[in-house]
Amino acid sequence: MSVTTVRLQAEVEQHLEAIAGRLHRSKGWVINQALSEYIEKQQLEQERWKQTLEAMESAAQGKVVDASEVHNWLNSWGTDNEHDAPRSGK
Repeated sequence: MSVTTVRLQAEVEQHLEAIAGRLHRSKGWVINQALSEYIEKQQLEQERWKQTLEAMESAAQGKVVDASEVHNWLNSWGTDNEHDAPRSGK
């Protein structure tokens, strides 16, 4: 495990100490948890952005599904005649 020094604003430090006290954990543990969650969130957002760009490129190439097909599919959910998801024609 490595050591990193961070300068915290006084207000952030106060909140950090309060949280660590409530959890009966060290400030380092709280910081590590917070950074782990932040990094995971950033990775998820990066993946969503990548998927968005891929979807936009796909749409630009005309790989789309007609809205009425999507509505028919959604309306079939939960019925005895549930349809498969529509696919683009290309």
